[in-house]
Amino acid sequence: MTLKKHLMTLVGAALILMGCDDHKIAQLEVGIADEAAVRAQFGDPAMVYDEGGGSRTFEYPRQPQGQRNYMITLDASGKMSALRQVLKPENFHRITPGLDSTQVRRILGAPARRLPIERKGQEIWNWRFLNGNDSMIFLVTFDAKGKVLSTAQEVDEPR
Repeated sequence: MTLKKHLMTLVGAALILMGCDDHKIAQLEVGIADEAAVRAQFGDPAMVYDEGGGSRTFEYPRQPQGQRNYMITLDASGKMSALRQVLKPENFHRITPGLDSTQVRRILGAPARRLPIERKGQEIWNWRFLNGNDSMIFLVTFDAKGKVLSTAQEVDEPR
């Protein structure tokens, strides 16, 4: 497959995912949609986080093909109280040295890739995201204990 065809296939898959998600999101209304409605639109979550007091947040990553990750919160009564796309600058700024990998995943959802750097005892996680119309990658470097060392952003170059 040529690079151009490969790139067109990736772009097409991303657009389909975005379009499907937009349609799914339009079917869910805060305060009305319940867990069954959320699962009907998005399926089983990758992770479920207990928020205390009976509230839970469902993680729906769209990595590595997509450029979004969603967190959907259900309140104690089981109604959707929030639906957030989490791959955005305000969440990237929350990723600071010393956070552990569990905390990072809780903020950003599952990464697109995990790259071990064995000789340094480190691991780099990355997430694909959109900055306006620009396809970007957010990277987090963890030490051997799973603590954030640094973060960076780069342009998502076609492969």
